[in-house]
Order: sequence, then C-alpha cells, then structure tokens
Amino acid sequence: MSRATNNVAARRRRKKILKAARGNYGGRSKLYRTAKETVQKGMAYSYIHRRVRKRDFRSLWIIRINAACREHGISYSAFIDRLKKAGIELDRKMLADMAVTDPEGFKSLVNSINAA
Repeated sequence: MSRATNNVAARRRRKKILKAARGNYGGRSKLYRTAKETVQKGMAYSYIHRRVRKRDFRSLWIIRINAACREHGISYSAFIDRLKKAGIELDRKMLADMAVTDPEGFKSLVNSINAA
C-alpha cells in the first residue's frame, strides 16, 4: 500500500505560519523553519505583553493622579487614603481621566475629601 502524506493539511499548516510571519525581515517571513520560530516567539511576547500593558496603564494613571494632586497641595498616597476613608470608590482610571479632562471636578473632589 502506498504512503499517504496528507498534503492538504500540511500545506495549510505551513501557509498559516508563513501568513502570520508576514512583515518580518528576510528569511523570517520566507523560510518555514525560521518563520515558525519567529511566530512562536511573537505569540509568547504578545501573551506576556497583554499583561504588561495593564501594568503600564495603571502606572500612567497613578502618575497623572499624582501630578493633579500635587497641583492642589496633597500627595498621591494621602489623596488615595482620604478617598478610601471617605468611602469614595472611584478607580484610578476614572480619577486619571477626571484629572486630565475635568480639572475643576478633580479640584472639587480634593476639596471635599480635605473638608471631611
């Protein structure tokens, strides 16, 4: 009996890898073995960096809140502590957006927690 190679599935598998490797330099997009390595590494990096992106944004929000707080004469840590004690449950994303787009509202928030 002759050997069955299942060419259709093998070609589809290789084409999928080569398509994912498009845009890479030289053999990384043309040669199957190097393209496969590149795609695997790229997938690993994308998995890792989806988590890193969340850390980066949280860091950015904290920087923005801190800058806005210091304009009103309060440190970031004291601001967050007073928010928690006042029972105001705004997350850092919303606070940072407020600090950038609505400085007057942020100022009133700082004044309200200072009075309490």
